[in-house]
Amino acid sequence: MRTSILTTCTLAFLLLSSCKKSTTPSTVNLSYFLESAPSIEGKQEYLSSPFVTAGDRIYMVGHQDGSFPEIGWHIKGEMGGIWDHPIKLMDGFEVSLIINDRETTLDEAQSFTNYPMANQHTFQLDEHDLQIERCQFVPDHKEGLVVQYVLINKSDQAKKVKLQFTGHADLRPTWLGERTKMKDGQDETYFIEKQDAYLVKDTDNPWFTIFGADQPSAEQINANYEYEGKGVAARLNYELNLVPGDSNLITFFIAGSYQSKNAAINTFQDLKANYPVYLKQKKGRYEVLANQSKLSIPDKDIEQAFEWLKYNCDWLIRTVPEVGTGIMAGIPDYPWWFGVDSEYALKGYMAIGQEEAVIKTIALLDSISEATNGNGRIVHEVSTNGAVFNPGNINETPQFASLIWEIYRWNGDQAFLERYFPTIQKGLDWLMTENDNDKNGFPEGFGMMEIHGLDSEMIDVAAYTQRAFADAAQIADILNKQDLATQYETRAIELKRKINEQFWSAEFNSYADFIGTDEQALHLIEDAIVRADTLNKPWAVKELQQSKQQILSHPSEQAKPFVMHHNWVVNTPMEMGIADQDKALVALETATKFVNPFGVFVTGIDRDESAGSDDGSFKGSKIFSYTGAVMTLPTGVQIVAENNYGRPDKALNYLQRMTRSFNYAFPGSMYEVSPDYGMITQAWNIYGFAVPIVQQFFGIQPDAAQKEVIIQPNMPKAWDDAALENVIVNENAVSLFYKKRGKRTSIKAKQTKTDWNLKLVLKDLPPTALEVRKGTIELVDGQLVISSNQEIELLIKDKD
Repeated sequence: MRTSILTTCTLAFLLLSSCKKSTTPSTVNLSYFLESAPSIEGKQEYLSSPFVTAGDRIYMVGHQDGSFPEIGWHIKGEMGGIWDHPIKLMDGFEVSLIINDRETTLDEAQSFTNYPMANQHTFQLDEHDLQIERCQFVPDHKEGLVVQYVLINKSDQAKKVKLQFTGHADLRPTWLGERTKMKDGQDETYFIEKQDAYLVKDTDNPWFTIFGADQPSAEQINANYEYEGKGVAARLNYELNLVPGDSNLITFFIAGSYQSKNAAINTFQDLKANYPVYLKQKKGRYEVLANQSKLSIPDKDIEQAFEWLKYNCDWLIRTVPEVGTGIMAGIPDYPWWFGVDSEYALKGYMAIGQEEAVIKTIALLDSISEATNGNGRIVHEVSTNGAVFNPGNINETPQFASLIWEIYRWNGDQAFLERYFPTIQKGLDWLMTENDNDKNGFPEGFGMMEIHGLDSEMIDVAAYTQRAFADAAQIADILNKQDLATQYETRAIELKRKINEQFWSAEFNSYADFIGTDEQALHLIEDAIVRADTLNKPWAVKELQQSKQQILSHPSEQAKPFVMHHNWVVNTPMEMGIADQDKALVALETATKFVNPFGVFVTGIDRDESAGSDDGSFKGSKIFSYTGAVMTLPTGVQIVAENNYGRPDKALNYLQRMTRSFNYAFPGSMYEVSPDYGMITQAWNIYGFAVPIVQQFFGIQPDAAQKEVIIQPNMPKAWDDAALENVIVNENAVSLFYKKRGKRTSIKAKQTKTDWNLKLVLKDLPPTALEVRKGTIELVDGQLVISSNQEIELLIKDKD
């Protein structure tokens, strides 16, 4: 959807009329490439909030108004600016204009427009009859970015303008840099006349950044550094002559390296010579991403969000050649690699055809986990210098096994299974040998809920462990490890039974948060009461006090299930499809109590009676915290869970809630905490969209190893005209078209590879209800199966 009109240029090439001495080629207006690209304009009330200009090597975070405040908590005040991991290059830059001896700083933009591959800020200087547009992008695979200013003289008078570009450089290490002996030194500036640019070096390291423009500078000045740290500032001044009714362009290039001066300068020169080509290439690549798993549905908000989440996924790819390539968790405070975030997100990445990121991320996590743990345990959090902060929460190891199985279903690569099965085998052994102290089949330790004390037998760890053994059994069978397959399958069956028996609480109509002792529960209740009382949740305080009294009145020496926090993880048995049908339906209804208009609360006791109508901004604490939060991951899990039990309309309701966060603060993106708190772009958001849409609503179930795709639609009633095109399954591409008109439903499915088998499975329909136009029909285990090696087309006639 196009929500802004570019007024600067309709031609590709504009000469810089103010640059008579310039020997550089004609400057190219970036707007030319963006005119046909999707764009979304931001909200006025969020101009003082963050945006990202993304790239796989470099990215930039600033505010939508054009300023660069100190933001972030992971490295306090340092998570914004320009990063070339594992180092930071700059805190930001500042451009000011001096006209008739009056200086105006361009840090209060009147509008911000986001594109998949670029962004634009627009400044209106009415007192000077000027409009200035700042556009920027990061070329693929380059340690640099391009920032262009277009100055539009809307008056009938010529104007002389002094443009000042001040770069605030801060060459410093990433988070945990000290663990790999990265020491921040004082930065120094050098003006390089040959490049007409400032070079900045860290005095203790071969870390460099360079910035300059495509026009000759008139002055070069060391400036005041206005940020915390050991950085420096330098200013380049330019004299511009603005013709009446015309526009002038000046383009800046910022490059860096953590290896050498020559590398930074070479990138700078490369960008200067080739940036139009790089923007065109990046735009073309994003067009390919948009056309994979291309969704068309009546709900245009969800359709747009799904398209832009594909772009978000690409924004989050982080390459550090010395360490590897993988998706980072979120921007700005989690720009490095996580085990569990990837284990959710990569399932979604695969469903939208971004396989390269999937394969590289898995390889990175596996190699770092092996080097760190060596026992199959999957790491939790790794900084971009390779330093591991957390060697792994318990749930991440079983979730890795299920991720490998899921990716295999899409790529059919047995070598892929063979490569990672040793990690799975070691990991499952570590899981049960070292973490199941009472040998009851439930590993103990932290799962997704990182609440102090919640490290006994957690429901999410149990659910993901059960699924891991079920998936590992199938992998072992394919790899002809029959004894192991039988062992894993037996354990999976037993765990499913025990979860439904031992974690279920009939009193609360829910699966328990955890199984633990009275002592553990009482301690956690005291902490939970303080939390609920602090947040002014009287209903939660009352419920917790009743639970406390119940424990004291009926003490037990045996561990038992406790429902306490109503954490979102109690829904993981439904997400994994292992909950008994009757329990699942009751639990799903219970879960509806712990939502607001944006989705599911992380911790149910944080909700209050106003939650159902609370549709405003999330007021987080001054110190970063998830207390009281509604997050996209719990909501995504609930969407998957509802679909697993045949409730697509309920699932769609959660998807609509989640979509309300899209564009809320950062146009074209969805925050981690709904609607506007935490990370401005988050990797696991794609899980809650791609998996339900592709694999559940449209029902596309790949079996690439057998060259087969099974389609079993489970469409919400509101989606009466829906299409999903170009879903990539290995070398094949599958499309599905669904239309319901009155009592007639038409379904058309097609694929690009004729040596594959395409199957459409329909439940609870007699053959007489079908008019099959393309494909062959048969009855298999009470289900109608229509098959073809190319195209299926049929009409379903409802009963009168």
